[in-house]
Amino acid sequence: MEFHSHAKAILGVDFPDALAGLGDALLAMSIPVEEIVGSGGGEAKGTQRLRRALAELGWRKVNFTIEKRINGIARESISHEVDHVREFERGVIALEIEWNNKDPFFDRDLENFKRLHAEGAISVGVIITRGESLQNELVSSVRRFAVERNLLATDDLRALGLNPTPRQQADVARRMRSGSAAFADAWSQSFVQDKYGAATTHWRKLEDRVHRGVGNPCPLLLIGLPSSIVTFGEALDVQAIAEGDDAAVA
Repeated sequence: MEFHSHAKAILGVDFPDALAGLGDALLAMSIPVEEIVGSGGGEAKGTQRLRRALAELGWRKVNFTIEKRINGIARESISHEVDHVREFERGVIALEIEWNNKDPFFDRDLENFKRLHAEGAISVGVIITRGESLQNELVSSVRRFAVERNLLATDDLRALGLNPTPRQQADVARRMRSGSAAFADAWSQSFVQDKYGAATTHWRKLEDRVHRGVGNPCPLLLIGLPSSIVTFGEALDVQAIAEGDDAAVA
């Protein structure tokens, strides 16, 4: 977690309820390793659960529209959509969750926060993403899943409803040949690089941008989800998760 541009003082004095509610929602968050492995092209189930928790606390999607008028006539209009916004007595907080997008989404979020803060529309911007420990331990987490499920070949993945592309299969085979790696090692490395690689939204990419001044001077709270949120041994249906079945994680 990092605070920038006096965000800690602002949140602590003017928005203590926001900090407490957000903290409770994050402390209750967990992501079964099956969701990391099995989620398909849609949004991860863990992110959906966090969004629902925030909605229950009063955070809602808002489309901010800023207009320039000359003699009462609108000459220019710019819209900024933010997924989670909450109004408090002393101001407004905007929040975005970037679990696994392409990293330029950080530029969009930070620039939106900067403009909205400059116009007086928000007091603080918050971004939640994969933390450094979570990112660094993804390979070992996925490998543990493979070992515990006794995954020894591509057919074992298919039996779970996971269908690697020919390119992904070729990459696993190459890793096994070049390094004499076991299937679990080769597949976990290939899978994480392909799905959660360096060009996706995670802590280091966010930190790099903020330290370069992107989003400045908007007060920012940056939250990196830690590796401790990943759980094991819940015996969830990977195929159901991959197909987007909410019952699999009920």
